[in-house]
Amino acid sequence: MKHHTMRNQLAFTALLAASHAAFAGTDVWFTPLTQSAPVVPVHDVAELGSPWVTPEGIYQKNIVSLREVEDQVLSPGQSLIRVPGQGTSASMFDMLSFDPTGSYLFIPHETPIGAGCSRVSLYDNKAETILAGDQQGATGNWSNDFGAFDPSRWTPNDTLFLAEEWAGYGRVVEILNPLAPVGEIQHRVLESIPNVAHEGINFSEKFKDTIYFIDEFNSGSIYKFVMKTPGDYTVGQSFVLSVDGFISAGGNPATDWNQQPAGALRTGTATWIPLTDKNGVPLPGISDPFADTTLGGRKAADDAGGTPFGRPEDMSVSRASNGNEMLYVAITSENAVISIEIVDDRPRNRPVVSTGKAIVRTMVNASSPKNLGFSPTTGVLNSPDNIALDSLGNVYVVEDAPNGSSTGGDIWFVRDKNSDGVAESLDHFMSIRVNGSEATGMIFNPGNPLEYAVCVQHPQSTDLVAVPNGLGDSVWMFNLENIPNQGFVKNLGKGGRNTNQ
Repeated sequence: MKHHTMRNQLAFTALLAASHAAFAGTDVWFTPLTQSAPVVPVHDVAELGSPWVTPEGIYQKNIVSLREVEDQVLSPGQSLIRVPGQGTSASMFDMLSFDPTGSYLFIPHETPIGAGCSRVSLYDNKAETILAGDQQGATGNWSNDFGAFDPSRWTPNDTLFLAEEWAGYGRVVEILNPLAPVGEIQHRVLESIPNVAHEGINFSEKFKDTIYFIDEFNSGSIYKFVMKTPGDYTVGQSFVLSVDGFISAGGNPATDWNQQPAGALRTGTATWIPLTDKNGVPLPGISDPFADTTLGGRKAADDAGGTPFGRPEDMSVSRASNGNEMLYVAITSENAVISIEIVDDRPRNRPVVSTGKAIVRTMVNASSPKNLGFSPTTGVLNSPDNIALDSLGNVYVVEDAPNGSSTGGDIWFVRDKNSDGVAESLDHFMSIRVNGSEATGMIFNPGNPLEYAVCVQHPQSTDLVAVPNGLGDSVWMFNLENIPNQGFVKNLGKGGRNTNQ
């Protein structure tokens, strides 16, 4: 009874938070770090107890790890996915999601074959595999297999999206009943969304018929899918974003971003160009965006004149200070994060009546001021990958990989106090020190805005052949309750965002 009462309370809190709108970020609320963390040896006490260097007052604790589940340290009968013979890629916890109450955490597994998803009950300390491919992708048979699930995303229909990045066919898979008992789990492949190397995929907050997604490639584009009927993910129209001045300045959509001529603009006003009609039928002159063996969405975007970016990866959805929808996209190969302000003026909750306009800006890059007003840091922005939002609309950026063999990767706070999509400062927030690993999947808990989770992905200790009894991929929860800035704690607890769970 107590468990259900707590869940009901959390559900009410989440619904209350979602009813308020947060249109602005805040000033930096911590004293920034001054260097990236040194990497520690495998099995070091830091990997086992405190893998991140953080500002004062942030508490970190382990939620789940491969070793704990496989050794049944938490409780009997648990399961997580570990594909045999894959070394540090045997599991690869990636972009986490919560259910709206914050009771369950979902972990996608970015494995070459046999990709799937685990569900962790945060109150029962229980991990279960709710979906797994049959590993026949190793022979080229993907009919019952999946590869490289990178994103997971809780949907407004209370289902769960998973999507393939660099293995499989670039499909989006929907788990229809993610809270059901394991034996009752049902899923389907959404053949309505173009096949690309998926990572960032998210739902519009303003337009209830729109899903945004990206193609994680060195000439990858940014897309949206507009449902024919709001709430029905199976039929709709697909678009690609085209910066208005890109082609006129000599840009080539099919050319890698770094081979473009110097004058080929990739910021400024932009237009959503349709790839299909409202029923999902490819338009004349556009390649089939649903061709699975060739990641057809990529060729379709090139045909339509979509603007290429350098490995766009994660994406979050927020609001600008003027109330317009704002997308934040990590552009990994360019060491940058861009903001995309949606200036489409169609009525809220109405199907699309025009292609729509947007404005693309550089939010932050490697030359942005760092730790403005504080002691400088020797850390550098290196391959930004994941984006997270707290309940006040602040943006956090997680790097793709360590800065070197002896220096860990970082998480940065993007100081954009007026939420105009251009940062005033990039502030050094956290740094990981686990051998061979990267941080990934940072997400704030919609049931408790003072908590956020982050994965330790592919550490050396995931390879049990090389590191017997290694801790492996793991998820850590952080709590901000006791940070010195209690004013920020109070405001964060009242925040009005759903944190893109």
